[in-house]
Amino acid sequence: QVQLVESGGGLVQAGGSLRLSCAASGRTFSENAMGWFRQAPGKERDFVSVISRGGTIRQYADSVKGRFTISRDNTKNTVYLQINSLKPEDPAVYYCAARRSGRSTVFDEYDYWGQGTQVTVSS
Repeated sequence: QVQLVESGGGLVQAGGSLRLSCAASGRTFSENAMGWFRQAPGKERDFVSVISRGGTIRQYADSVKGRFTISRDNTKNTVYLQINSLKPEDPAVYYCAARRSGRSTVFDEYDYWGQGTQVTVSS
């Protein structure tokens, strides 16, 4: 069992930066690929990024490539999402998720979810 708690969301100006964190409980964090998804009001939950168990492989949605960076620290049971150059289309609730079977870009293939953290962009 893995429990996930996101933090770091907030109100940021367009063009600004933010770092989201997702802290995991349990001893099996390093056995899970970790993903970030986001969901804006009235829209589906979209893939943002995923990182492999050891942190060596990262994937990004085209819309965030070059602006977002995913990383993880298995000694701290935490995954991060560094968000730079925030755009008006980035506001959403950002969720982290864990998947025992490895990386995936499909949200319903994940086993565990956090409660989400809100990112809002001011113009």
